[in-house]
Amino acid sequence: MIDKIKEANKRLNAALSYVEHDVVSGDLPLSGWSVALKDNFNMSGTITTASSNLLSNYKSIYNATTVDKLIEAGSQILVKTSMDELGMGGTNRNAATGPVLNPYCEGCISGGSSGGSASLAGANLVRLSMGSDTGDSIRKPASYCGVVGVKPSYGRISRYGVIPYAASLDHVGYFTQNVKDAAIALEVLAGYDANDMTSIDAPVEKYSELLDLDLKGKRMGVFKNVVDAIDNADTLNSFNNLLTALESKGAEIVYKEMQSDLAKTMLPTYVVIANVEASTHHASLDGVRFGKAVEGKSLEELMIQTRSQGFSSLVKERLIYGQYALEGDHKITVYQKAKKVRRLLVDAYKEMLSDVDVMLAPATPQGAPSVDDLSFDIESDKFLIGDNHMVINNFTGYPSMTLPMSKVDGLPVGVNVSTKYLEEAKLFSYANAFEAILDWKGDF
Repeated sequence: MIDKIKEANKRLNAALSYVEHDVVSGDLPLSGWSVALKDNFNMSGTITTASSNLLSNYKSIYNATTVDKLIEAGSQILVKTSMDELGMGGTNRNAATGPVLNPYCEGCISGGSSGGSASLAGANLVRLSMGSDTGDSIRKPASYCGVVGVKPSYGRISRYGVIPYAASLDHVGYFTQNVKDAAIALEVLAGYDANDMTSIDAPVEKYSELLDLDLKGKRMGVFKNVVDAIDNADTLNSFNNLLTALESKGAEIVYKEMQSDLAKTMLPTYVVIANVEASTHHASLDGVRFGKAVEGKSLEELMIQTRSQGFSSLVKERLIYGQYALEGDHKITVYQKAKKVRRLLVDAYKEMLSDVDVMLAPATPQGAPSVDDLSFDIESDKFLIGDNHMVINNFTGYPSMTLPMSKVDGLPVGVNVSTKYLEEAKLFSYANAFEAILDWKGDF
């Protein structure tokens, strides 16, 4: 399989390094599963760069908890994958090794920041592909690459050993080709970890045995703000066809709407909070504590040169924004205000879900954009809401999943499904029912 990945990588540019390790034998949950790791997962003996030049010489000396669980469950980790540098970016164009390309269109992006893992999963080169999701970093690439992308509840999967972006928003998740595999994967990966104080001690159910669901009488919410913000008729037609099919099986569709001005704050609020937390987390990447040092005449000059030359312009921009929001009065006028708006968003979304089982919306307004044409109207509802609504479930910590819905202009577009906190069993059962209706054919 590594040979197939190497061959495909000539066109996808998704793999960074290849892994050899002893595979645990026996009748184990993931026996025979091929696995890819996003390159922010530490695995002992491997180079873990998070796609940053500054970490190009960093060799892991321990395993992330998820890596131990994957190995103990019998899987074979084959490859570490490209990502947006330090998780910063939504396109996977911001990697030290260049853009990751889409398996359905080599001139299109994979999405990010977990785009390398999404691209290999979308090309059917691995059965399970690990990623991390801070805003929509698994669920948007899943839409673009035609795979299932899962972000479980905050704390469900340990983040120990995973290079962070923003601690209050980061979730470990993954990609698979179908919902049942996604359910099996969470049975292995979920659970409390004493090494991660944000991990939760909650029962882990046999999700793969709880997939059967009768849709008759079930109430499902539709995130109306998202639907209203999308201007692609084919995406809307595909989504409406799914709703019609659900209604034909006895489901009740309920449109749910957030106050418009509040909905437009999702992305700006995310930008402030994520960049503030990132500027704190990555302060240690200075060439002294971590990172490939660039010589200077003094310690201060060494740090400045290391960070100036080691980080891309996008990362430097985000870290500067983060520090700005923490400086002086900005901490109150920018950062504290963003945290208050986050609370308003969480409360509003909680209310929207209060009397329905799941929330549905198109994951993206259209298929993957071209690598060379990523012009957006950043003040439009399409961008603020249609393209970036999935960040709401990083604010809430609720479980959320994207699964393939249809092709639009020959490119995959997904549907996003979300439930209340710790309701992964419900998430998988609904998604399994949707998968049967959609009958996705993932040929490319």
